Amino acid sequence: MNASSGVLRRLPLTALSATLAITPLHAQTNAFSGTVALNSQLVDRGVAITPVTPVLQGAASWATASGWVFGLSAGTQARRPRHGSDVLAQVDHYWLLSGDWRMQAGLAYYTYPGNASARAFDRAEASVGWLYRDVLSFGLSAVTLTRGNNHQPRGAADVDFHWPLPAHFSLTAGVGVAQPLPAWSYSGGAAYGTPAYPGSYYYTYHRQRPSSYYGYGQVGLAWAYDAWRVELDRIATDPSQRQMAAAPWVATISWSF
Repeated sequence: MNASSGVLRRLPLTALSATLAITPLHAQTNAFSGTVALNSQLVDRGVAITPVTPVLQGAASWATASGWVFGLSAGTQARRPRHGSDVLAQVDHYWLLSGDWRMQAGLAYYTYPGNASARAFDRAEASVGWLYRDVLSFGLSAVTLTRGNNHQPRGAADVDFHWPLPAHFSLTAGVGVAQPLPAWSYSGGAAYGTPAYPGSYYYTYHRQRPSSYYGYGQVGLAWAYDAWRVELDRIATDPSQRQMAAAPWVATISWSF
């Protein structure tokens, strides 16, 4: 949605998906851009998708002069490349509403091939959002899981804030509310480094009310210079999701081209 991190573009896909939105709206020519990022954990709306381990990701996007943006990103756990990958494909369209406001609508597909513990999060997502001067954004999403038997749509709403500071720093913050994505909720834990599950991360699930909601948020400090961006975020997740919650701190370093 915007160039800042936040709950609207979930961490750490934030650093990658954001490249799909920073291309100038209605540019005179088509534009290609990309990002390579290293993250401390893969997080989706306050929920941990991987253990706390380096996650290497890459993204590419192509923006047209008419406001269309097509993007693809992929990543994997740096220490275990064959386990714990993620793929995101999306298409967005932007409209200029005024000198200060623009609107975005898009479709995205998330999948986690090679990451058995995160397959419950495979989904298609439709979203609509509004952005004010690259400072404040608000978005609504409808999510449908693509695995299992429960394809009931789930909703989410997110607000993001990005404020420039001196010396190439900026403050980022965001809050959101969503219905839990999996039809089941996490009740297991990380078996990382144990003899039975060397270097693995597993989920077990118990039933959760489909109508339930949980809140999440983040506040962070980012530094950006030329193609480089470094960000550290403090993550908070509703206590009802504490067994699935992300680590309290998530760090990202990225390079864009």
